[in-house]
Amino acid sequence: MSKKIFFFICILITSSCASISVFTDHDTSVDFSKYETYAFYKPSIDKVSISDLDKRRILKAVDDQMVSKNISRSSSPDLLISISTEAKEKIYINSIINYSFWNPWFWGPNHNYINSQTEGTLYLNIIDSESNQLVWQGKGKGLINEYTKKRDERINEFVTKILLNFPPQELDINQI
Repeated sequence: MSKKIFFFICILITSSCASISVFTDHDTSVDFSKYETYAFYKPSIDKVSISDLDKRRILKAVDDQMVSKNISRSSSPDLLISISTEAKEKIYINSIINYSFWNPWFWGPNHNYINSQTEGTLYLNIIDSESNQLVWQGKGKGLINEYTKKRDERINEFVTKILLNFPPQELDINQI
């Protein structure tokens, strides 16, 4: 019985590492305060090889974030937003040593449990519509599960964390 509990705790620990690492980059010569409108760049979004449901979830989350930043959707936008994704299968091997607490001199056979999870990466590319130049890019990387019941929340978490630094804020040297 204690082996099953230990195995469950190991699975719980590896699956609870659900943090999202985020990286953003931008063109420092661009004045982001001039941007007031955006649209999605449909040709690149159509190429993304994820389900249409997930595409809609991502686009809705981006919409929500842009509205919160006072940037509105438009048919003649200042910015174009495209998305792309990657996924890698990560395999974890958990070894459990069969050790008797009642008899410290008895060691049994070790048990290995294999667990796999998918690490997904979501890229948000923001392009100046006039110059067709990439002005900002955000990347979020974290564990995903295509069978999760909380898919909307997880995708929203990815997008929110990626767009946290959009538009980029220049740091005042006195704030550091």
